[in-house]
Amino acid sequence: MTPLITAPTATIPESPDKRDIRGEYPALAVLLIGTAVAYLCNLSSSGWANSFYSAAVQAGSVSWKAFFFGSSDAANSITVDKPPASLWLMELSVRAFGLNSWSVLVPEVLLGVASVALVWATVRMPFGPAAGLLAGLTLAVTPVAALMFRFNNPDALLAFLMVAAAWAMTHAVADGRTRWLVLAGALIGLGFLTKQLQVLLVVPALALTYVIAGPPKLGTRIWQLLAAGAAMIAGAGWWLLIVELWPASSRPWIGGSHTNSILDLTLGYNGLGRLNGNERGSVGPGGDLPMGGNGMWGSTGITRMFEPAQGGQIAWLIPAALVALVIGILLRGKAARTDQQRAALVAWGGWLLVTGLVFSFMAGIFHQYYTVALAPAVAALAGAGAVLLWRGRHRWWVRLALALAVGLTTATAWMLLSRSASFVPWLRWAVLVVGAIATVAVAVPAPRRLALVSASAVAFVALAGPVAYTIDTIATGHAGAIPSAGPNVGRGGHRPPWGEGPFGMNGPDGGPGSAMPGADGRNSKPNSRIPNDGGRTDGGSTAGPNGGPGMRGGGIAPGGGAPGGTVPGGGGVTGGGVPGMPGGPGSPGQDGGPGNMLMASKPSDQVVAKLEQNGTDYTWVAAAVGSNSAAGFQLATELPVMPIGGFNGSDPSPTLEQFQQYVAEGKIHYFIGGGRGPGSSGTSTSAQIAQWVQENFTAIDRDGITMYDLTVAH
Repeated sequence: MTPLITAPTATIPESPDKRDIRGEYPALAVLLIGTAVAYLCNLSSSGWANSFYSAAVQAGSVSWKAFFFGSSDAANSITVDKPPASLWLMELSVRAFGLNSWSVLVPEVLLGVASVALVWATVRMPFGPAAGLLAGLTLAVTPVAALMFRFNNPDALLAFLMVAAAWAMTHAVADGRTRWLVLAGALIGLGFLTKQLQVLLVVPALALTYVIAGPPKLGTRIWQLLAAGAAMIAGAGWWLLIVELWPASSRPWIGGSHTNSILDLTLGYNGLGRLNGNERGSVGPGGDLPMGGNGMWGSTGITRMFEPAQGGQIAWLIPAALVALVIGILLRGKAARTDQQRAALVAWGGWLLVTGLVFSFMAGIFHQYYTVALAPAVAALAGAGAVLLWRGRHRWWVRLALALAVGLTTATAWMLLSRSASFVPWLRWAVLVVGAIATVAVAVPAPRRLALVSASAVAFVALAGPVAYTIDTIATGHAGAIPSAGPNVGRGGHRPPWGEGPFGMNGPDGGPGSAMPGADGRNSKPNSRIPNDGGRTDGGSTAGPNGGPGMRGGGIAPGGGAPGGTVPGGGGVTGGGVPGMPGGPGSPGQDGGPGNMLMASKPSDQVVAKLEQNGTDYTWVAAAVGSNSAAGFQLATELPVMPIGGFNGSDPSPTLEQFQQYVAEGKIHYFIGGGRGPGSSGTSTSAQIAQWVQENFTAIDRDGITMYDLTVAH
């Protein structure tokens, strides 16, 4: 007999049906395996990727002291301008498999696959399998994620640790156990050892989430958060304390600092200076930019994430994610305080808003690839929002919100694809037409079959552009300090001859900016000579091991000439002018060039043989101004090369007196001239050293490289 009154259902909302659960794990396997295969494709075409970090990896693979401090060279003269955590996985890989492009970059790919898996797991807990899979897929095909999870900058590990902290906090909201909060804090602390203060951008959102939705009483929630804070401090503080207490005379100089202090680096160059633009040791002043103003790092303002340099990296689904955030919270408005879905929306939404606003208005150094820190939040909100809005489409106002999200996504995709009109030219029109139809279709009630067709159309509109950009990113090698995902965005998708500005700026037709070619991580134009390409003219590159065709250089081509002109003394290398970085014999772009601030040197076989001759008899086989100038020689010889002045050539390490002492003691064999950087001219320490060498030693030319044998004075 059927009872007249049935028991109420569980209060957990919208549990996924059995069909979702049954097909989830095969779909997850396809997603993760597909991500791994895609990210591994063409991986070696990027060669050493960012040689600045690859040289440090080489150093840490042969010296545990360099491993601990993050030294640029195995003789431990100076560190990179970040804490060392992002190097550790790569260094262990190189210790296991030898020094090559794959051993450096595969750990980054694994971090990408793990991040996709964690996003799936984190979103799945409150929203179900479909939302988790959609979120994971969205992260995998986000262009800037596909770029940075195949590159050796610190951002890959940073993004993974931020997602891991969100995963731990989601568990904490679910069961209220302190261990999850402590784990989240420890992960944030490790994130600090990856890229210092940037990881703290997610802390307000995670802490607010637990204050609002944590299961225990308020007092318990507060002390649990204090425990998480203590774990965060311990997770970062152990290394900071050791470095600060270690005698400065027996450790490397802290790169990027002017006082040889990790605290100086944290609060200055990598800290508050990024916000206000007052960065000692920076490549140039960011300036106090007015809202919407332009400076060396691009324009600031609320639309910064949609501008040409950043838009194609991350902006595709930001409008939809914001709509999903608002509507999702409205849908959960009457739920219990501890509602997990609302808590997740607060966490991911807070992450997106805080990080996005800081990126939009920071006046200091800002590069387009930083936006990978937004990718997990955008992906999570897109996946969760799609499921919430789909399940709530029986309400008229939810259908209108869904139509708004689809319409904004269509408009955003049209705008971004129009900036590279020659790149898959039919795609923007297909997105526009399908998007217009889908916007209308989702706004009206429809039978299930028609609704499924509409859902497929929405998926096409949302993912077609990012997938196309991601495929282009994977198919093209990237090298240098400032990589960029997707096709070129100047002059209808063709690379303008003056180049796109390197620091979030574009040249004419690409937005306001400067003429600094090649610094956005791309070729100047098809079949052009690019920095560090060894003089090739076929669009390929010889940078790094196994370098493949289509390398996109990420450095500044030196020159003082007019846009598109010939660099004075640069061997016919074309490019725009860069103030303070004159061309000269052996400039990057020539075979064997000495490198510059953003692109590594590419020594010829003759130069390598010269350096390797009796190279193990010296502490440093050579010295060069700037880390990238030194990096190529170090990677080619696998012997320590002293990077005078660190990354920018502007750090006061070593002093002239220290350098003279090293030379007198026979610790340095050669000085390599021609390095480029802000610190390589004027009255800087590195300039003083270069002048002293020129006055006291004889120059020797080897394949366009000016070398000075420091064991033989005039």
